[in-house]
Amino acid sequence: MLYNSAKEWRDAPRKRILFFGMSGLGKTYVSNILRDAGSWFHYSIDYRIGTRYMGEYITDNAKAEAMKVPFLRDLLLTDSIYIGSNISFENLTPVSTYLGKPGDTARGGLPIEEYRRRQEQFRLAEIHALLDTEYFIDRSERLYGYPNFICDTGGSICEWVDPSNPDDPVLSELAKHSLMIWIKGDEAHTEELIRRFDRAPKPMSYQPEFLARMWTAYLSENNCMEEDVNPDTFIRWTYAKAMAHRQPRYQAMADNWGITVTAEQMAAIRDAEDFTSLIAETLEMQG
Repeated sequence: MLYNSAKEWRDAPRKRILFFGMSGLGKTYVSNILRDAGSWFHYSIDYRIGTRYMGEYITDNAKAEAMKVPFLRDLLLTDSIYIGSNISFENLTPVSTYLGKPGDTARGGLPIEEYRRRQEQFRLAEIHALLDTEYFIDRSERLYGYPNFICDTGGSICEWVDPSNPDDPVLSELAKHSLMIWIKGDEAHTEELIRRFDRAPKPMSYQPEFLARMWTAYLSENNCMEEDVNPDTFIRWTYAKAMAHRQPRYQAMADNWGITVTAEQMAAIRDAEDFTSLIAETLEMQG
């Protein structure tokens, strides 16, 4: 690991960390606290995906919808209007809207092959964004003078890596440049995330093999055709299974590549010093 003891961590003039885990457990909450402290650069993987690697896909999709409306079509063809996504750290909706949900197009779904195509676009975009971490570490210090760095990853990082492979190209690159920190939730957190998702289901990215299993199982259990699938019902049905699928992968990432803190510990963080102390204590216990 980048820091092998509490002393190494506390004495480091440049602290570089990477958060991973399920969305909703505190990655962005603590990232914002550190960023507001003034000496931390916040690199959001989801923001990088939406602006650098999928921005054109998102904009083209919006233009394609606008082209279906004669009034807007004429304005677009004459370059009279501009269409773009207003993505920000606080609003990553353009990415999830583009990913979409598979199922009945009359209910806002995507044909499964189009859905798979967008999933693959996201997979490649996330891997590229993760591998940009070293570039942003250098850029944040060289250009802006930030000594400390946070990489705030999306929940799907575990889908594209092999934590048991010491030569995994993504994890080995990230571990060279940052201390990888898993934010682990308990059963109560899991139940709350499921309830939250059930109230407002949002598009997710899935490992291709996992998606194939879930899609086949859903069609079989519900005795329905692909075009009959209710998009929201499918992703609600899949969510708890996706969390169970990801948990051992996060665990292996933490065991082999980093350290573990709990969601409760992260929720108790109030300033940068709290965070520095928590990581020092964790390194001491897990070292």
